[in-house]
Amino acid sequence: MSQIKDTSLEKPKNLTKDQNSVSLSIKEEAKLRWKALYDEEKRMVRGKFKDLECPGGIKEFTFRKFKEDPLRNYSFKDGEIYEVPLYVARHLNTQCSYPSHTFKNDEQGRPQTVISERIHRTSFQSLDFL
Repeated sequence: MSQIKDTSLEKPKNLTKDQNSVSLSIKEEAKLRWKALYDEEKRMVRGKFKDLECPGGIKEFTFRKFKEDPLRNYSFKDGEIYEVPLYVARHLNTQCSYPSHTFKNDEQGRPQTVISERIHRTSFQSLDFL
């Protein structure tokens, strides 16, 4: 049996000076886009925390989005105003939910379980006007 060598990960050997500078500029552009995204997500926003699952309660969790950031503990009380990084506010609005399942019949009439909606547990209402 012959072995197939994957050369897609190898660096091309006969690059001219112009081709090499183009590949470097693509890498530099990617780094600049990553830096802009990182800076945008780290921007601090003010808002009101809402605990939709247990009104009046306290939510505590540990979170980090980027591997460069340290792991942080967050504690939020329902109805209080906080200033947090944008990525934490987005996490509270989009990721803190669970699916609600229902049954739906397929073409043969057999019941199947499907996700009908997502039930949100928390909300972070921005007080900053963008």
